[in-house]
Amino acid sequence: MQCSDKTEVTPRAEAVEEEGRYLYGVADSGEKVSLGEIGIGGKEVYAIPYRDIGAVVHNCPAQPYRSDDQEVVEAWVMTHQKVVDAACERCGTVLPLSFDTIIKGETESSAERNVQDWLKQEYEGLKSKIEKVRGKAEYGVQVFWNPKVIVENLTRTSPEIGKLDEEIRLKPRGLAYMYRQRLEKLIKREMESKADECFKDFYTRIRKHADDIRVEKTKKAEAGLQMIMNLSCLIYKDRYTELGEELDKINQSEGFSVRFTGPWPPYSFVRGT
Repeated sequence: MQCSDKTEVTPRAEAVEEEGRYLYGVADSGEKVSLGEIGIGGKEVYAIPYRDIGAVVHNCPAQPYRSDDQEVVEAWVMTHQKVVDAACERCGTVLPLSFDTIIKGETESSAERNVQDWLKQEYEGLKSKIEKVRGKAEYGVQVFWNPKVIVENLTRTSPEIGKLDEEIRLKPRGLAYMYRQRLEKLIKREMESKADECFKDFYTRIRKHADDIRVEKTKKAEAGLQMIMNLSCLIYKDRYTELGEELDKINQSEGFSVRFTGPWPPYSFVRGT
């Protein structure tokens, strides 16, 4: 039986539709406590302990949370996050689970018993991950560049681009068009090389200040900018300022800007829990 980032976790067949436990995360505490009615839909959130760890849950129907109203879904996700934060304040370290992770009950075994069985079966792995993230938080690092500024810099510093750019100015219109196509291909190649060079340089500098790093997919940026790096960083809570100082140096580089967010629960570093 496994509990993962999937929407539902079904330990065995013949689930009882009326009974389930919604999981927010696994806490570094075996204390049987209630966090109050702070869950999705005002549900009471409490811990189901096993030895020295506990699943943070609320009682729910054994079916996914679904709504056609995006605002409702966003409110659910926000509440999920707030519960994880509250559990962190109470227990110190929590392995956060993805929104809408549910363990079902069965004809022969209750949902609560199945949660305890899952904690028992996955105990060693869960304890290992708790140790990995203890005293740390997740931070997001996104690095952007302004392609226009970078191209202007390349034009000044690359002899090949500079020479071709000068030739275009001297050629007749027909020939200039052909040379311009060559220039665009050359600039594209140089930009790709520059992006790779910057990524390696920035990654090396950031890695010195992080306990672990996950490289995420780049996303579409605001007008005029392009994201060249998107990282999730696991950092000791008392060392994030060191990374901030390093990022300030990158942010001051001509044509570059940095977005530094957090602290967040370490979702990116407990995937597969």
